[in-house]
Amino acid sequence: MRQWIGSALARYLGAPGHTASIGFPTDTVLLAACVRPGDVILVEGNSRVSTAIKYLTQSTWSHAALYVGPIAGGGDGALDVVEADISAGVRAVPLAAFAGLHCRICRPASLRADEAQAVCRFAVQRLGHHYDLKNIVDLARYLLPTPPVPTRWRRRLLALGSGDPTRAICSTLIAQAFASVNYPILPIVEVALLNDPHCQDCVRQILHVRHHSLYTPRDFDVSPYFQVVKPTLEAGFDHHRLVWA
Repeated sequence: MRQWIGSALARYLGAPGHTASIGFPTDTVLLAACVRPGDVILVEGNSRVSTAIKYLTQSTWSHAALYVGPIAGGGDGALDVVEADISAGVRAVPLAAFAGLHCRICRPASLRADEAQAVCRFAVQRLGHHYDLKNIVDLARYLLPTPPVPTRWRRRLLALGSGDPTRAICSTLIAQAFASVNYPILPIVEVALLNDPHCQDCVRQILHVRHHSLYTPRDFDVSPYFQVVKPTLEAGFDHHRLVWA
């Protein structure tokens, strides 16, 4: 019964909603031309859960997927993107799955080729895992607490998802993949004094890992460690060639 209710809820949340996109649809041909393994693809979705995530996070982006390059099992079309879908769980899809949607690429700035392969391998090994609906509830509790709770206390009060390692949401799966190679997204930064008698004001930054279950798609966009890549500009955009009415 519990599984049936969860499946019914997933189908309802995954159905198209009544929201309008604020961005232009991305040409998937241009997207394919500039994307690299290890890139995070942010998507402005149009489902009910997408509308909720955009509202909760006050962001354009409702979904994040990881480009891993062609993997086996694609049949007639290449499966080259790993994502966590609310109904199907962690799955591989072609870039064409994002046709007609507003997308953006976030590229890890200093990731080596072997580290990018490790990130992609981490995601591919989790194909078939389930979607963590409980994490959506926890995220809502974190962003909209009732009664109000100070931000510094909220993380300690959360259940942090189902606790099942075979369950994830789109952004937490990718956050775990990058954490596996110690690549930062939005770490908690602690500023500590150096205790140097020759420099009383000298400080150093100490990074603390943020729990992967509290990452949202927008975090890759605002992260100082990811480069924003827009396929239209990468293709050599020239406004002089535009035809206006």
